[in-house]
Amino acid sequence: MNRFVTMRALVFALAALGVGATQAQPCPDKNLMYWQAFPPGGESDLSARHQQMVLKKKCASIETIIQYKAGAGGALMWSTMNQLPGDGLNVVGVNLPHTVLQPMEGIVQYKTDDVTPVFWYHYTPDALVVPEQSPIKSFADFVKAAKDKPGTLNLGGSGQNSANHAAHQRMNAAFGIKTNYVPYKGTGDMTMAVLGGHVDGSMTYTAFAVNNKGKVRAIAVAMDKRHPLMPDVPTFKELGVDWVDGAFRGIGVPKSTPPEVKKRLSDLFAALNADPEMKELAAKSGFELVNIGVEQMDAFMKEKVKVYTDVGKQMGLGSK
Repeated sequence: MNRFVTMRALVFALAALGVGATQAQPCPDKNLMYWQAFPPGGESDLSARHQQMVLKKKCASIETIIQYKAGAGGALMWSTMNQLPGDGLNVVGVNLPHTVLQPMEGIVQYKTDDVTPVFWYHYTPDALVVPEQSPIKSFADFVKAAKDKPGTLNLGGSGQNSANHAAHQRMNAAFGIKTNYVPYKGTGDMTMAVLGGHVDGSMTYTAFAVNNKGKVRAIAVAMDKRHPLMPDVPTFKELGVDWVDGAFRGIGVPKSTPPEVKKRLSDLFAALNADPEMKELAAKSGFELVNIGVEQMDAFMKEKVKVYTDVGKQMGLGSK
């Protein structure tokens, strides 16, 4: 009987005795190589740092080694992730809707089906922000400025054909305005541009607004209700558009990874999400935790691929 089966049996036995499965969660045998598709400083990096911290507490004998292979809005990493060993010790940060929209353009070296997610751990709602020193104080000011001088406002975002890019397109269409999208390698690069006044604002995420409070001003968020850390910022629904969306972040593995190893990793990251420290870190950073594991993955991906394929078509992708 292999070690994984033995550990699963232990988990079930402890559960029967009333011991939580997260307490019995098996740790990796060796150090975990955690590959990032974006540069340091963005939401994906911050999430990985949170997970690294909590995993060290749970599995003191191993290290989580964060590696960066940034480029092409994440496509450089995702197009090569299947070259990594499928040993359960190599995991890759993956994003939606990026991995649906990018292949639709037809120039990246991977297809959506080439990416194998095993757990989606959080969601960051879309948010429109401007620098704190901006004369734009509200969304009404923003729309007026955009309509007074069409095509002159520049909004930064993380990546081409990414969640930020899709949200920018959606906002222009919904409010009948024309602004320009300026893609950056990741949120870290975009931050310098926004804070330096090189762009007029950013179509980004609530996490960016929360983590840069005092430096940027959020003027609208794509949530069902107002964000508890930004109670004065209206939702797009309040502004007349039924818009609740953002970016999902998760863990992917090489296609060669065996099913039982995928399940083990899915369970491991679910245990991290269930940890009180992780919940506190996520709340402080503006992340909304979700728990989509391997059991729900097929249905979840089928739904999201359909939704984002429709959005991509609106952006003019997939028409070549």
